[in-house]
Amino acid sequence: MIKTIFFDVDGTLVSHKTNSVPASTIQAIQQLKEKGIQIVIATGRHKIDLQRMPVNQLQFDAYITLNGQMTLDQNMNLLHGTPLNPITQEKIIHLFNEKQIPITLIEQDQMYINFINDYVKIAEEAVSSPLPTINTYTGNTIYQAIPFVSDEKLNEFIHTLPHAKVTRWNKYGVDIIDEHGGKLEAIRQYMQANNLHKDECMAFGDGENDSAMLQEVGIGIAMGNACDKAKQAATYITDDIDHNGILNALNHFNIL
Repeated sequence: MIKTIFFDVDGTLVSHKTNSVPASTIQAIQQLKEKGIQIVIATGRHKIDLQRMPVNQLQFDAYITLNGQMTLDQNMNLLHGTPLNPITQEKIIHLFNEKQIPITLIEQDQMYINFINDYVKIAEEAVSSPLPTINTYTGNTIYQAIPFVSDEKLNEFIHTLPHAKVTRWNKYGVDIIDEHGGKLEAIRQYMQANNLHKDECMAFGDGENDSAMLQEVGIGIAMGNACDKAKQAATYITDDIDHNGILNALNHFNIL
């Protein structure tokens, strides 16, 4: 019996063709809540993003954000956090201050960038996000960094970050998190804290950073618009987000 379902946001809950949550998904979420099934966001987004995105019309039981670096309760209060390793943070801040490549730094309550170029504009537009605020490093703890670079440029410095995980989410956008972080680890912590067995959990995703999550739960659903890696990791591939993918999968598995 499924007790909890984890949902990615971009390309899973939110369509960037329409910049909205499909009506069929809203219907499905409401029906899941009526059945007493917990619904949890699991995204690379920051809580600031979620508060200005179409998902803000829906109430979730918890929010796993920043690819697992911060887990929040239903009121978006911090339950658990995994900041960057101090060595990684120091090297990232050095790159940030050099201003040779644009890097967004993400803290618990804010996010900002050192400068903006075309790579930033292209990547942020692809996920319907406003451009980050330009700022200098505040001195606060960093939970995630986003360099906007090509693979060639990334390879020039990634070897200097031995305590980090790197996931590309766009041709020009890369997430850097702590080696002990990630959606998978955060989901395991959430399951343990809520006495959930993997067979009682289901997950929906479409991106490379969703692959491990889809394999960890009892039923992992890749959207029809998912990347190949997510599809390979999934139990089942549903229709794409703009063709009732979430609702169709829930009906397929008799969850609704």
